Amino acid sequence: MFFYASKLISALIWPSSVITMMLLVGVAGVLSRRGGAWSNRCLGAGFALLLVCGFGPVGGILTLPLEQRFERGPLAADLDGVIILGGFELGGMTRARGQLSLNEAAERLTEGVRLGLSRPKARVIYTGGEGRLLASKKDGAAPSIGEAIVEFGIARERLVLEGESRTTWENADALREILKPRPGQRFVLVTSAFHMPRAMGTFRAAGFDVTAWPVDYRTAGILDAITPNSSIYGGLEMLDMAFKEWVGLAAYRLSGRTAVFWPGQR
Repeated sequence: MFFYASKLISALIWPSSVITMMLLVGVAGVLSRRGGAWSNRCLGAGFALLLVCGFGPVGGILTLPLEQRFERGPLAADLDGVIILGGFELGGMTRARGQLSLNEAAERLTEGVRLGLSRPKARVIYTGGEGRLLASKKDGAAPSIGEAIVEFGIARERLVLEGESRTTWENADALREILKPRPGQRFVLVTSAFHMPRAMGTFRAAGFDVTAWPVDYRTAGILDAITPNSSIYGGLEMLDMAFKEWVGLAAYRLSGRTAVFWPGQR
């Protein structure tokens, strides 16, 4: 229920969705000639937000603190496992085309494999199912990801695949049942830098001793974050991404899935 509610609510409250609805309502009011002043205000506010949020650095400013919250490592020499969070795979495309398809977060996979190769005694753990609202479980790409990890040089007996979870909390909960982490066991968590605060808080709450290994950075630093965007699409995409994480941090804290709103480096 939490999964479906979060997907439906987020689709409605994302900044790009709100701006689109404002523009549509404003246009409808103007065309019907019944909207009056409110439709003009709605249309004007929608266009203003489109320009400010699209070309302006709003998304970058909201993303930067998420990405700066955790630094990499240091890693223990006797690491027990490398946890790779899904979200970099295109499950439906993988199934349709018969080959593993990845998105811009593919560094989660490549860096996770690199860490696994550097720690030959550690298990390499992938967790992630099909996260789209209307997709079926068979669209998950876990088997294809497992084959790719083995082809990259990781022994099959070191591999742990979990392909049912659809959210960060489900990732942690599923791995807790599979791995049953004990005191003294140490894991490294590989995910996108903007997602790392929520992921670290969730896995800590699930009983894992995790070290952050952020990848897939979207900002290069403060100057990059405050630089205007070259396209409205790019600006809104980053804003939606950052907005989702900030709302996710609040929702996970309120629902008890994390112990604190703003997890930090220990």
